[in-house]
Amino acid sequence: MKLELYMFDTCPYCRKVINEIQMSGRKDIEFHDIRKNEDDRKRLIEVGGKEQVPCLFIDGKPMYESDDIIAWLRAN
Repeated sequence: MKLELYMFDTCPYCRKVINEIQMSGRKDIEFHDIRKNEDDRKRLIEVGGKEQVPCLFIDGKPMYESDDIIAWLRAN
C-alpha cells in the first residue's frame, strides 16, 4: 500500500495529522510539501481535483479532512 501525505508546515490541520503520524511511529508515509515543491502542488490538483490539504493519497486515491485521515490511520 502506498501512502502519500500532501501538506504544508504551517497548516494547523496538517500539523494535527503529522503529530498523529509521529506519535504512532509510522514510517510508511511519504510527505509532500506543496509549498516547497511545485510539482507536488500540481499533482495534488491534477489527481485530487483541488488544492486542499491535508490530503492522504492511499494507493493514488485522495482522502481529505484531518479527522477522516486520522481515523483511517488508526484503523489501518
